[in-house]
Amino acid sequence: MELTVLGSGTVAPSPTRTAASYWVATGTTHLLLDCGAGTMHRMAAFGVPWTEVTHVALTHFHVDHWGEFPMLLFALRWGGEPARQRPLEVIGPVGLQDRLHHAAGAFGEWILNPGYPLEIRELRPGDVYALDHDVELQTCKTPHTDESMAYSVGDKSGRLVYTGDTGPSDALANWALDCDLLLAECSLPDERGIETHLTPTQAGHLARKARAQRLVLTHFYPPVEEVDPAAVAAEVYGGKVIAAKDGDRFTVGA
Repeated sequence: MELTVLGSGTVAPSPTRTAASYWVATGTTHLLLDCGAGTMHRMAAFGVPWTEVTHVALTHFHVDHWGEFPMLLFALRWGGEPARQRPLEVIGPVGLQDRLHHAAGAFGEWILNPGYPLEIRELRPGDVYALDHDVELQTCKTPHTDESMAYSVGDKSGRLVYTGDTGPSDALANWALDCDLLLAECSLPDERGIETHLTPTQAGHLARKARAQRLVLTHFYPPVEEVDPAAVAAEVYGGKVIAAKDGDRFTVGA
C-alpha cells in the first residue's frame, strides 16, 4: 500500500501546503482521502494517476476537506482522455447525500449525474466496508464535528489510519491499535491547543496509546511549524515521527 500526501495544510493559505488530501494506492484500488483545495493540481504535479481514482472517502464536511470535490467530478468528465465511463464510489458520513444535493443547487445537476455512474455510500462510525476483495475500510467517530470520522485502510500488507480532523480521543487510540502508519492531524502548537484539534504533544500521546509503528503528522496551521512538531511529538511517542510535506510518499507496512 502506497500513500502520497497531496495536501498537508489547512484552510490557511500557504505557499507550500495545500488543503487536506491523500492518495492511497493498493492493487486496483485508488482511494482519495479528502479533497481539499489544491488536490487536482497536486495530483498532476506529483504524477498521481488521478483518472484512475476508484473511491473518494470524505472525513467530514469542512470546506478544506472536500471543497475541491466538485472540480474532481468535473475533471473526470472533461479533463481526461478518454472521458470517464466507469463508476466512481463516493464515501462519507451520514449527510453526504444531502450535501451533494445542496452542491447541485449551487453548481448544477451535473454534480449528481456527471456523465459516468456516481455511487454514493454513507457510512456510520464502526462500519466496515470492502473497497475490493482484499482492501477494507473501517470508520471511527472523532471529536471534531457532529459527522467527522477517521478512516482505516487495511490490506494484506498493512493498515493505515487517517485521523481526519480530531481532538484527543482514547476511543480513537484504541480503535487504531497496532496500525502500521498513523496519519494524524497536528493543527496547533501546544500552547494554542483547542478541544477539536490535536497539538504535537497530543498527537504523540495518540500514537503511543495506539502503539502505531510510525507517526506521520499533517494538517498544519502556520503557527505549529514554528515549534518543530515532529520533535515535540517524538518526545512523547518514542517512535519515528515525520512532519509530512506535500508530495511525500510512504509505503505502509514496510
